[in-house]
Amino acid sequence: MSEETPRPQIGDTRPAPQVGDTRPAPQIGDTRPAPTSGGAPSSNANRNRRRKKRGSGTSQGGTSSSASSRASEAPVEASAPEAGDGGAKRNRRRSRGGDRRAKAQGRYAMYVHGSHGATHIATMEGRSLVEFRVARAADETNQIDGNIYVGRVQNVLPGMELAFVDIGIPKNAVLYRSDVAFDSDDVDSAPKNDKRIEEMLKAGQTIVCQVTKNAIGAKGARLTQDVSLPGRFAVLVPNSQTIGISKRLGDGERKRLRKVIDDVRPAQHGIIVRTAAEGVASDDLARDVRSLAEKWAAIEAEVAKSPQPRLIYRDLDLAVRMLREELNDDYRSVLIDDKALFDKVREYVLAVNPELADRVEYYDAAAEGLPLFERYFVQEQLQRALDRKVWLPSGGSLIIERTEALTVIDVNTGKNVGSTNLEETVFRNNLEAAEEVARQLRLRDIGGIIVIDFIDMESKSNRDAVASALRQALQRDKTRTQVFDISELGLVEMTRKRVNEGLLESVSSNCATCDGRGFVLEAGLSWTPRA
Repeated sequence: MSEETPRPQIGDTRPAPQVGDTRPAPQIGDTRPAPTSGGAPSSNANRNRRRKKRGSGTSQGGTSSSASSRASEAPVEASAPEAGDGGAKRNRRRSRGGDRRAKAQGRYAMYVHGSHGATHIATMEGRSLVEFRVARAADETNQIDGNIYVGRVQNVLPGMELAFVDIGIPKNAVLYRSDVAFDSDDVDSAPKNDKRIEEMLKAGQTIVCQVTKNAIGAKGARLTQDVSLPGRFAVLVPNSQTIGISKRLGDGERKRLRKVIDDVRPAQHGIIVRTAAEGVASDDLARDVRSLAEKWAAIEAEVAKSPQPRLIYRDLDLAVRMLREELNDDYRSVLIDDKALFDKVREYVLAVNPELADRVEYYDAAAEGLPLFERYFVQEQLQRALDRKVWLPSGGSLIIERTEALTVIDVNTGKNVGSTNLEETVFRNNLEAAEEVARQLRLRDIGGIIVIDFIDMESKSNRDAVASALRQALQRDKTRTQVFDISELGLVEMTRKRVNEGLLESVSSNCATCDGRGFVLEAGLSWTPRA
């Protein structure tokens, strides 16, 4: 009698194994294909080739917003466009899955849970958790990225090439020299790169600026004077001659859109066309651009009312913003357990993407008998995402350690003993680790400098293959990354743009006893500082 077939685990996206399959039971996050029929496991080489054929992520979409001028000095609010702006999609990619029970089956799902003044957003690929975001209730300091302010320069630091700007919140924001917009006629220096920040900005000067990054830890919010307004199909760059088209679009579509831009672009503003504009009619794109231009006119009118530091434009809530950026045919469902948020999101999607509105559903936890995150195993995978040790399907492991300066990831073979020789075993283990590292960086939202200690490989071709596999896996990540080749010590240095606080910081707080250091002094060694 054949050995009992291993049971699938949470996060496994492979088909069920065949009779006689002796491969290890699938683990959380395992995305390998099933073995071939006949019971014999596929070779490592074939498995690797199939892995490399996987997709490289989803396209980003956008939505347009209309602005309304207000009589009072209240900030302009981001809003959904008219229902007619949505239109029917033209030549858009269809859902990767087929129809089941008359409902499109996409690759991704989004589960939104509201509790304790925060909104928790989980993105699933199959049954694997790939992204987790926390949106606090918007206030003066939380979730202000994308907002536009009237700011007053407090002081300029030439030695640091930055300025501190009062935007009406308790802590001053930071404006770096590279993010300063200025009139070349007002600066004596000739080349742009030679212009000094003290020549561009003066203490007490009033400026219009936009938050590009929320405050993280002791660092204040980051600002830019290159303001942009995202819409569904385009991004408006006010008072600029910038023209750009998404590189994700094909050459033929880029040529078509370039001709459309010449007709729809306002003379005084720049336009960046988003991936979501693929196949849309010129009238739809023109309508989107026109609504953005009207919104900017309302913002300029609001700026003229008062020079005091204050908020003049508030971007959409994070949950709605994520749907604006990401919702497309690749998403099979969006489940929300907060009724008020569901109504808001549903109304927004009906306005900008009515063909996908049926995928936004309300989850009644009381009627279902289980909380949303428990029903879809988000809670379990979230707990695993907070562990320092991550197991690989073959038995190897990752150890993830975060420090103030950088994050270090150590790759170990663990229980993976291989079957051929040491070099092959190490190579296969490192390939698995490369894909899992990319997933963990995205899931844990780790930013800054990252050093990965792969197991030493003698073959240069193997080292290059592992580095290539890492870069390919990182293509699914929307956050900008830069990866360098593996050194002779087996180390990979890379950077990932820090946009938000990490997963650990967003769902936890430091221990009151050890202050986050992870240890407690033995009895008799602890002391209390004198007042």
